[in-house]
Amino acid sequence: MKTAALALALCAAASLAHAKTIAVAPGPDAQERVQTALLDARPGDVVALGAGRFEFTDGLSLDVDDVTVTGAGQDKTILSFKGQKGAGEGLLVTSDRVAVRDLTVQDTKGDGIKSKGSDQISFLSLTVEWTGGPKETNGAYGVYPVSSTNVLIDRVTVRGASDAGIYVGQSRNIIVKNSRAEFNVAGIEIENSMNADVFDNVATRNTGGILVFDLPNLPQMGGHSTRLFRNQVVDNDTPNFAPKGNIVANVPVGTGVMLMANKNVHVFENRIDGNQTAAVMLVAYVEAFDDKTYNPLPRDIVVRDNLIGRNGFQPGFAGGELLAKAFGGALPPVIWDGVVTHPASPETVKVWLKDGPVVNLNLPAPGATDKAAPTLAQTLGEPGLAEPPPVVLPPAQASLAP
Repeated sequence: MKTAALALALCAAASLAHAKTIAVAPGPDAQERVQTALLDARPGDVVALGAGRFEFTDGLSLDVDDVTVTGAGQDKTILSFKGQKGAGEGLLVTSDRVAVRDLTVQDTKGDGIKSKGSDQISFLSLTVEWTGGPKETNGAYGVYPVSSTNVLIDRVTVRGASDAGIYVGQSRNIIVKNSRAEFNVAGIEIENSMNADVFDNVATRNTGGILVFDLPNLPQMGGHSTRLFRNQVVDNDTPNFAPKGNIVANVPVGTGVMLMANKNVHVFENRIDGNQTAAVMLVAYVEAFDDKTYNPLPRDIVVRDNLIGRNGFQPGFAGGELLAKAFGGALPPVIWDGVVTHPASPETVKVWLKDGPVVNLNLPAPGATDKAAPTLAQTLGEPGLAEPPPVVLPPAQASLAP
């Protein structure tokens, strides 16, 4: 067995040693020439797309390990999918140890750049945008790793996604940093994922800035251990343009940070300002579900040491205006629905909400409409919830980021 493993390692090393650059220039037949380059690539190769505008009528795909797809720069290499006939993504990656970098993707019918089942997937210095502005018909996600491990998103800008600009779903070991999300429904969303660090990003002019959710009936559930820190979550004011039926269609316009049904989420040292509904919202999942393994309550939540400006001045949810009047014209910085028990939740709900005042709506159940009496506290809960450890990527992948 050791001999076989050594032979495989030597073969892999030999393959990488013979790596080459496959250069592709814009021009006629770009669809065929780029896809052929992605098919012909071997481990260690670089597919280098030249400066200029590439026009595509279909999506692209890569399923070879250890490949870099690079352009000449975010503002220099433009991949336009305006003429795309199908509804798929612009680029789909299903292989490991892949980096996509230094280019712009525009106007895909579906998602911008997606990875599925990938390990050590890196999105670096990218722009994904829908040039017609926010529209329900735009693709759902800009950068979209799903069912992936060791995810790096760095220096990425996304505009106009009809669901989430930067979205990481059902994945593990994630870093999202130095990126910008604007004019999306959700700016940055971490969903059904474990161990994520989201920091030094700007989420602005979205419907909601940063979301951390967990949803039922998915292959991976039980999202936990996310740190949101040193982000700028400001002026999120774009009306919700998600297609009806999408979970983010329920996000109120002007939500800064929303945490739903997730565990061990720490929100700290962010600047949260200019969000008309709320700075931070903690809510239970309100839809009916039959998944016996799902916990719909947020728990082990810490909100501390954030710089919170003017928020909550025009709440975008039912009853929000009356609630704001009850508190002098604007909602306090942190809103919690207050649900602490549920038949599907065996865990004790613990929170440490330091950045008050905090409104506890004291709802008896998720989405309850009976007249619970909200309470106001300067802080809520007790300190002592341990912060998740920093996410550490494999050395080769970590070296890709400055």
